[in-house]
Amino acid sequence: MEQNSISVGLDIGTTKIVAMVGKENEFGKVEVLGLGKSKSLGVHRGVVNNITQTIQSIQQAVEEAKVTSGHSIQDVVVGIAGQHIRSLQHSDYITRSHPEKVIDQEDIDQLIQQVYKLVMLPGEEIIHVLPQEYKVDGQAEIKEPIGMYGGRLEANFHVVVGQIHSIKNIGRCIVSANLKLANITLEPLASADAVLTQEEKEAGVALIDIGGGTTDLAIFKDGIIRQTAVIPFGGNIITEDIKEGCSIIEKQAELLKVKFGSAWPGENRDTEIVSIPGLRGRDPKEISLKTLSKIINARVVEIMEQVFLEIKNYGHTVQKKKLIAGIVLTGGGSQLKHLKQLVEYITGMDTRIGYPGEHLAGETSANNTSPMYATAVGLLMKALESAPEAMGEEERMEDSETLSLEESSGNTPKTSVNTDRKTIIERFGDRLKEFLDNA
Repeated sequence: MEQNSISVGLDIGTTKIVAMVGKENEFGKVEVLGLGKSKSLGVHRGVVNNITQTIQSIQQAVEEAKVTSGHSIQDVVVGIAGQHIRSLQHSDYITRSHPEKVIDQEDIDQLIQQVYKLVMLPGEEIIHVLPQEYKVDGQAEIKEPIGMYGGRLEANFHVVVGQIHSIKNIGRCIVSANLKLANITLEPLASADAVLTQEEKEAGVALIDIGGGTTDLAIFKDGIIRQTAVIPFGGNIITEDIKEGCSIIEKQAELLKVKFGSAWPGENRDTEIVSIPGLRGRDPKEISLKTLSKIINARVVEIMEQVFLEIKNYGHTVQKKKLIAGIVLTGGGSQLKHLKQLVEYITGMDTRIGYPGEHLAGETSANNTSPMYATAVGLLMKALESAPEAMGEEERMEDSETLSLEESSGNTPKTSVNTDRKTIIERFGDRLKEFLDNA
């Protein structure tokens, strides 16, 4: 097995950091070769707030992945999320200098690069420019304009924006952990790749990824990403509510949520009580499971109503059902008991739990198909998609220079806007260089 067939997805979450090593087998499925997981100590609501602790957590997860996979790890594809992420819709166009020639990829790249030059708010950077429908000389609803004749090419775009310093901090952690940043992608998009089918994306579906610090939303329709949003609440705030409401420590609150928690209070009787050991010889504390469920229900309803507001803003209502496939729940928080039923009750939409097992090889461990690893699987899939095939190690390293944080800091060959679609790392490589050199 050659080293360059191995790819790594690194999920830097609020509660855990996961490094997943894998390759693509002969059937096109993802074969997970190793998994490393560590407690995330330096991340709050998807944003790095302690560089040193985050580096240590990344190194711990990567080291475990090395041991379990038996492969060295260098290049990683990292996910980005957090409350600083926002999205917007934008339309733009170019007037082609040679309308007598058919539209090709260079024209599309030129249009996309034009969108990347949009002026954002101070301190913000465009992460993704995702084309939706195209127009050619006024002809609308074109999904693929390549090969068509036309003088004016325009398109609607979904633009994802994030804080520059939050992105730089992730880059600093990756470099300091002796890794190379191969690419960076929005976590809801990675989760969507892992758990959604193409049929669901065509019919219309809302993916809700419930993590520890944030709840991420991605809406697809006609096979195209339509809307993304990040709600700055996740499973951790439910644990915090239990801790405050029951006057217990955080560790006990988390165990209570996982073992006995339910999003639907009606199922618990008043007589159902769980006993929590007291601290330092104090008497045990008795907690009613109905009370526990009421605390959880109140917070989950709040989070889901915010998510549903985003879905309604897209245009899905009871009368106008744009999202025929309903809702897919994934992430660690989706494992909360009776959450599916509560979401269906709040939204009136068909709901299922999303497992990343569909894209994984049959012999994959059942643990790796848990919804909590959906983002890691999606990032691994992104890494495998972008991994160069059928080239030697030296060529691979040369081609990956423009994607590496270290190489992007200088001596990067300049390419024409029309020939290569620049990644986020290339686009602000100079600023990253200045930041890393002065740190």
